[in-house]
This record gives sequence, C-alpha cells and structure tokens, in this order.
Amino acid sequence: MLEKLQVGVISSTHGLKGEVNVFPTTDDANRFRELKSVFIEEKGVRRDLEIEQVRFFKGRPIIKFKGLDRIEDVQKMKGAPLLIDRKDAVPLAPGEYFIGDLVGCTVCLEDGSVLGVLDDVLETGANDVYVIKKTDGGEILVPKIPDCVKELTPEEGRIVVHLLPEI
Repeated sequence: MLEKLQVGVISSTHGLKGEVNVFPTTDDANRFRELKSVFIEEKGVRRDLEIEQVRFFKGRPIIKFKGLDRIEDVQKMKGAPLLIDRKDAVPLAPGEYFIGDLVGCTVCLEDGSVLGVLDDVLETGANDVYVIKKTDGGEILVPKIPDCVKELTPEEGRIVVHLLPEI
C-alpha cells in the first residue's frame, strides 16, 4: 500500500504572485479547501508546502503556498505531483481503494492463471476500465463491473477477473 498519495499536479503558474494552477487527481477537487499542506519531491528530497490560500477558477484549484510570493518561486514546480501522506487521505468506504494501490497488482483469471499486471485505470463516466499489461506483452482493457472484476485484494497485490466472451 502506498504511503504517499497524489492529489494533484501543478499544471502552470497563475499570475505573478506565486500562485499555481492545479490539475486535481482526486475524485473531489473541493478537498483542496480542507488541505493545510502538501509536499512535492524534487530529486528524492521532500519539500513541504504550507497552503496559504485556495480558490477555484472553472472548477480547478488555484493554490498559493506560504512563503512563495513570486512567479520565480513556483516556475520550476510545473509538472510536479502534489502529494499527501496516507494518514491525511479522505477515508474510503468499504470496498473502495486508491488507484495507486491497485496499479502493479497481479491480475489473475478465475482458474488462477496469471493474465498480467494492472498498468493503469481509466476513469470513464460509466465505470472505471482496468488497463492490464498481459504476460505476453500485449494489453487488454477490462471494465470494472461485477461481471468482470471478481476479487480485489490490493493488500495481497492480487486482482481476479473474468473475461467476457466479447473482450
């Protein structure tokens, strides 16, 4: 299980006073209103950033970090993932998992044979779609619906799927 969770990515600077536009990677962008701090990692070094102000423009957060008051202070952060410690994450309902905990899990068929590894999760309007990198090097897309995803146990690093004939 991941100890650090990504809640957004700095997409660009905003104005000249050290604000940044953030592309949220969390289900609820309004959670930025509650965050007091985040951190980024630069060359393996953790940099804690205290949030001074959050406002929204067209549904996306614009964040001002305390002590970073000029555009020059934040320009190099473009593209940096904003991370939080797992203990600061929004509590999940039973049966819900963070995508980062699922990526890398071994995907097996119901008979126990290994299909591949979960490489990515596509979030669509109807349901998520699992991108599985097959053991033969190919790729297969499996919708996260009860008919297809039979067992999710990321704590064991395992997902069991059933492939529908049309897949």
